[in-house]
Amino acid sequence: MNIILKNKFLLLLIVLITLNSCSSNKDILYFNDLKTSEQDKIVYNAGKTQVNDILSILISSSSPDLALVYNLNQNSPVFTGYLVTSEGTITMPIIGKVKVLDLTLLEIETLISKKLVDEKQLLNPIVTVRLTNAKFTVLGEVNNPGTYTFNEQNINILQALGYAGDLTINGKRQGVLIIREENNIKTYMTIDMTSKKWFNSPYYYIKPNDIIYVNPNGPKVKSAGYIGNLGTFLTVFSTALSTVLTIIILSK
Repeated sequence: MNIILKNKFLLLLIVLITLNSCSSNKDILYFNDLKTSEQDKIVYNAGKTQVNDILSILISSSSPDLALVYNLNQNSPVFTGYLVTSEGTITMPIIGKVKVLDLTLLEIETLISKKLVDEKQLLNPIVTVRLTNAKFTVLGEVNNPGTYTFNEQNINILQALGYAGDLTINGKRQGVLIIREENNIKTYMTIDMTSKKWFNSPYYYIKPNDIIYVNPNGPKVKSAGYIGNLGTFLTVFSTALSTVLTIIILSK
């Protein structure tokens, strides 16, 4: 193998390695198809109550003294909220059991308010319901994987990934997996973060207990093999090439 041939071989190898390791902007940047002049109507995805949810319920009215009895538990140091049982109910003072499974927080507020009025317990009641144990989990190629809680009624995927410190450079933007459980059914959806097409999907807003998994991209998967990085690869190749050249020289 002469010097010219050897140099050409090394140059070709370097070019191939460079091409293999490079990523285009479309693989890295979010929302490549987004036009800044576009406008989308926001449709809020009101989550429905599930078993094991814990609800905070505050009741007030034009007669504060009468409303006080409905909020006695709120001042208890051990009270954390109303647990939705396996039957889909919560048990409140005076009111008793209330069926809340598969209702939105707004629907629960309306239901309890109507019950108070129909049973002539309170005049002009104001009912405020919040989910106190709303959480989601982010795993995979993010900077801070873990389980996070939130108090907002609606939180989208971008906000959820923001909690986890955003994707790492090794995260596959075209393969963000959402795992969701509703009504004892588990569903899976893959989001392409380089496109805006999922903005209008049911998965734009996450729901309590969602799991978000960011897959590793191609270079990350390749680096997990026997040759961990470019430096290691070049060292191995250089050693192999030197050995081959030594054999060729000695054989002459």
